Amino acid sequence: MAGQPTPGAAEALQAARAVGRGGAVVSNNSAECVRVFLELHGLDEYVTKIVGRPSEQLHLMKPNPFPLITAAELMHIDVTSCTLIGDSLTDIQAAHAAGATVIGYANKPYKADLFTEAQADVVTEDMHAIADALATA
Repeated sequence: MAGQPTPGAAEALQAARAVGRGGAVVSNNSAECVRVFLELHGLDEYVTKIVGRPSEQLHLMKPNPFPLITAAELMHIDVTSCTLIGDSLTDIQAAHAAGATVIGYANKPYKADLFTEAQADVVTEDMHAIADALATA
């Protein structure tokens, strides 16, 4: 497994649920791995849908917007009303391609400039800030 959840991620998921927002995970990892991770850490109740790596269709992985569009369709919402929180350049690119808002989570020092250059709507180094913003939304 990938270790512990990112500090502040659980709080962000809980805050999103508390203000009536749905949560989905879109990942280039398998949906099963994501599901097991969420269950292991007691976070599965905060995630409505999981869209993982499409089997034998690697061209549909992020930066392709397919996973984001699929998650939005499964949740019966327009992808352009969604916000992706991502920690990679492919996340930023996929969100832009889908027409979604994107928050770049700079979990390494060099990523803040990278995400700013890639025109993420917001860049943060602190997931707790996202939780706080959701809680006061």
